[in-house]
Amino acid sequence: MSSRIEDYALIGDCESAALVARNGSIDWLCLPRFDSPACFAALLGTNDNGRWQIAPREKNARIDRKYRQGTLILETIYRTGTGEAAVIDFMPPRDERPNVVRIVEGRRGEVPMALDLTLRFDYGSIVPWVRKTSEGISAIAGPDAVRLRADVPLRGQAQHTVAEFTVRRSERVCFSLTWHHSHENAPEPHDPEESLRETEQWWQDWSARSRYRGGWQEAVSRSLITLKALTSATTGGVVAAPTMSLPEQIGGVRNWDYRYCWLRDATFTLFALMHSGYVAEACAWREWLIRAVAGKPSELQLMYGIAGERRLTELELGWLSGYENSTPVRIGNGAWKQHQLDVYGEVMDAMHVAMKSGLDPSENAWRVQKAMMDFLESDWQEPDDGIWEVRGPRRQFTHSKVMAWVAADRAVKTVEQLGFDGPVERWRRLRGTIHEEVCRRAYDARQNSFVQSFDSDRLDASLLMMPLVGFLKPDDPRIKGTVEAIERGLTRDGFVERYSPDPDVDGLPHGEGTFLICSFWLADNLALQGRYDDAKNLFERLLALRNDVGLLSEEYDPETRRLLGNFPQAFSHIGLINTARNLSEHGGPAEQRPQS
Repeated sequence: MSSRIEDYALIGDCESAALVARNGSIDWLCLPRFDSPACFAALLGTNDNGRWQIAPREKNARIDRKYRQGTLILETIYRTGTGEAAVIDFMPPRDERPNVVRIVEGRRGEVPMALDLTLRFDYGSIVPWVRKTSEGISAIAGPDAVRLRADVPLRGQAQHTVAEFTVRRSERVCFSLTWHHSHENAPEPHDPEESLRETEQWWQDWSARSRYRGGWQEAVSRSLITLKALTSATTGGVVAAPTMSLPEQIGGVRNWDYRYCWLRDATFTLFALMHSGYVAEACAWREWLIRAVAGKPSELQLMYGIAGERRLTELELGWLSGYENSTPVRIGNGAWKQHQLDVYGEVMDAMHVAMKSGLDPSENAWRVQKAMMDFLESDWQEPDDGIWEVRGPRRQFTHSKVMAWVAADRAVKTVEQLGFDGPVERWRRLRGTIHEEVCRRAYDARQNSFVQSFDSDRLDASLLMMPLVGFLKPDDPRIKGTVEAIERGLTRDGFVERYSPDPDVDGLPHGEGTFLICSFWLADNLALQGRYDDAKNLFERLLALRNDVGLLSEEYDPETRRLLGNFPQAFSHIGLINTARNLSEHGGPAEQRPQS
């Protein structure tokens, strides 16, 4: 049985990542990229689908763990009846090939340890050819090969690789797993201890660049490190999560692949990076965005691959039983084919924020933006699939129209404030038309609230974005009414659900946790309305949902008190960073958005 989602910690090298359970097992690892087939996939099946455990042989060892300050180096400390040992896990920042390093350090007495390694390529479907080497083992299957170098003897046992050893005080036993293409020679060995020193220095230098000086420093720092870990150092793309098919409801069917880059994360990501001092990363994200969206505006996608790939074909992996029997297990994401009007607003807003925040203006980006506006002028009235990627019929979703307004508004402001050329009068008329249409058709006077889609009566958490993007002022009575309606009708234990259940909208059986990013949006709204104590209380309740090493998934189930969905989730940590800043000082991200 897999560990609970909140029992995992993240290690990574800014190109790939692994999840390490409290019991010392790496249950998820895709090499060489986030979206590559996994060689450890026990997270989505049985242990025989691939895992790597290093832990004491004593079963009732007490466990503590932590990240080293300002780094993504994980220390798991085991206390047994005979002593104390730590397993230090990390992935050095990528040079030529990805490496996973595990160092077992004796700290007190002596601790008998055991290693159990099961390598299975292609999401657990391929048993590799394994042979011994002078330093450990090599494993090959198709295009993939790994070399494990170990300080202790290894042996084969029932298609596993195992070892038993004892570590004593001040002793260190090192293991290094390196991936390479199977047609290439095995990589040269590296010194794990030197890699540890270099990795620690690299992360500490990166963390020291942070300019964040507001409250909740520890939580924000950990979220920034997590966001950096989910950013490709090669392309600048930020993946939503390093995992796939972790369920939004245990045993349910809402199991999606999140190892891709969503456009709707763009503006919030830029805010989080820019205002924390990470200008180079923000610039790389903007450049990824420009490359990814280039082409016909009518073919703009809501999501892309790490390098801007467009075809993210969705498949089901029938040989995997899924996390706690949650099936189907999916790779790829069919939502890439959906039409989502809001992404035009997201791109226009992100580009505007980038230039207002001091990134060098880009004439190439502006050409792309103008082409997008030409298309949007004729398309904004069409129904779409909406922000939540529902698989029911298209509708006139309110959030989609609001983001179309954002696109027009930012186009106007780019001309007015930044001196770029464009048909500003036409865009002003478009902005006014969309605003009037939303206020007329998406507001339900009986509920004193905006609603999910035109002429409906259902609530939707995306309505919380209306004041955050500047569509209406936070103290507008209609916005206050919407926030109050969502507090009454769309929360569980104070945390926000995405929308009211409706199989006609979903196209899938209902059942999921509360959405953490939506709860951060609610906290932002409360702060903007002057309800600071309510906002702070909600924010601190959200912080309490983080696991023991400060990580959040996409969702939370208040009934079972479990994290749900893919993990860790970039958008949740971006929400944490921006809300912390909103609550720490005037002029936070929510107050810096243009106001209608």
